[in-house]
Amino acid sequence: MKLELKKESWYNYLFDLTVYIAIMFLIRETSIPNTHYLVTGFLYSGTTLIVATWMMKRRGITWKTLGLTRPKSIQKTLLSSVIIFITIIVTLLIFNLIQDSLSIVKESSEASKGTSTGHSLRNGDYGYVFSIIIFVWIQSALEELLERGFLITWVEGLFSNVKFKTAIAIIVQACIWGFRHSYDISERSLSVALIGIIMGIAYVKLDRNLWPVIIAHCAMNTLSLI
Repeated sequence: MKLELKKESWYNYLFDLTVYIAIMFLIRETSIPNTHYLVTGFLYSGTTLIVATWMMKRRGITWKTLGLTRPKSIQKTLLSSVIIFITIIVTLLIFNLIQDSLSIVKESSEASKGTSTGHSLRNGDYGYVFSIIIFVWIQSALEELLERGFLITWVEGLFSNVKFKTAIAIIVQACIWGFRHSYDISERSLSVALIGIIMGIAYVKLDRNLWPVIIAHCAMNTLSLI
């Protein structure tokens, strides 16, 4: 599916992206004491989802237009998700081997903390893990809508006259996604950016269907949670 954006001046997309990214990072800095990390995640995703939807509506674009459509084949969609998931795992293993051998970057203090809550299946907290898994899936889906669907499309609009606009868009969204996970250049930010590149390529190559990357993202976060 090839998405054709309305012909507009590059500075219109630049304005949209500036507002969107500014709000994204402002919300990211919002701290609500004594709340679960998923609350902050939904605050970020919900706010940016509203902003992105408003910007899309102004141009007559819907989430369905960006790839949130019913898959033509459930089997192919699931197979694509498995391939994406395996590619991510293999890429991260290779990255960790290279990083460990060359000591390219050090883990940031924030990244080392991660999102650990002290609960895990290892500790027998089955009820806790399975009670929040649905929220983890929703958050994963929202990130794919925003990072892959919206950001890639809008960055392409910004560089509409550039031959390699899609490649630029994939790299830009991956860098933004990686940076906002740790606010520095660390193992965490680089590994997340690598995942973003894989997800971005998959989204574009699979006719901009969001479901394969959503399912792969859900599987990846489920593994991380467990």
